[in-house]
Amino acid sequence: MEKGFYSNGKLLLSGEYAILDGALGLAIRTSYGQSLHVTPTKSGFLEWTSFDENDKVWFSAKFDLTNLNVVSSSDETMAKTLTSLLLEANVQNPLLLTDSDGFQVSTHLTFPKSWGLGTSSTLINNLAQWARVDAYQLLWNAFGGSGYDIACAQYNSPITYQLVDGEPKIKEIDFNPIFKDSLYFVHLNQKQSSKEAIANYRKQQFDKSELVKQVSSITRKMIQTPTLADFEYLMEEHETLFSHILKIEPVKQRLFPDYFGMVKSLGAWGGDFVLATGDEKSISYFKSKGYDTVIPYSRMIL
Repeated sequence: MEKGFYSNGKLLLSGEYAILDGALGLAIRTSYGQSLHVTPTKSGFLEWTSFDENDKVWFSAKFDLTNLNVVSSSDETMAKTLTSLLLEANVQNPLLLTDSDGFQVSTHLTFPKSWGLGTSSTLINNLAQWARVDAYQLLWNAFGGSGYDIACAQYNSPITYQLVDGEPKIKEIDFNPIFKDSLYFVHLNQKQSSKEAIANYRKQQFDKSELVKQVSSITRKMIQTPTLADFEYLMEEHETLFSHILKIEPVKQRLFPDYFGMVKSLGAWGGDFVLATGDEKSISYFKSKGYDTVIPYSRMIL
């Protein structure tokens, strides 16, 4: 019998790197995500096919069902990554691959991989659902990370996320600002490596507890602020704080110095999406700069 699973994509509006050290972060699930379908077969293999948002195959592989060795693949690196996930899921649930003499697995993205909305986290959460294992442990044992993206995959509302003594504390919140029509997500046309960005963050010398305190305070204020002007002030405060620590120029100064609104980095600085405030002129502004993917807040979080 075929089984189907679906997980939401994610965006972290506040917290960035400090969420790894216990800061309170504001995160939203997106209207984009990824599905996973599993069909039992009698092939003796686990046959995997991944489709992009245009329903075109971007990855395929065949694994020996007895030991999960790669028999063939279209991408050796991706196949190794998937093997590590499957092996970890099998460790947590040794009965995972005993339900059938073979499996045909397909995944379908509803967003371009380059967007950075959670190609990996949605896969991990879907795999955890299929394997009936803990998605956070699957993430941490295979990759590491804060886990906020797993929380977004599982919840259908904005959340706050915080690691307390290594355990995720998630709270669903009513984050629906009256100025949401003035918020836009702009893709920077490049994918940033979270692993490299985190390594750079770890190299810096700063007062970790003070950063966690300041970021958590900004997050709480962002959730409650009643006006766009106040929200923009908090965006700028957040940018300035991390710019000082990371020794990286804020994205607005670096790419959009003449923009009339505020721009804030999201997640790993230097790639993926940024959050911008503005109006109907914003889309034409960013497109004139070569950034064609500009998504209004209400469409991103549908």
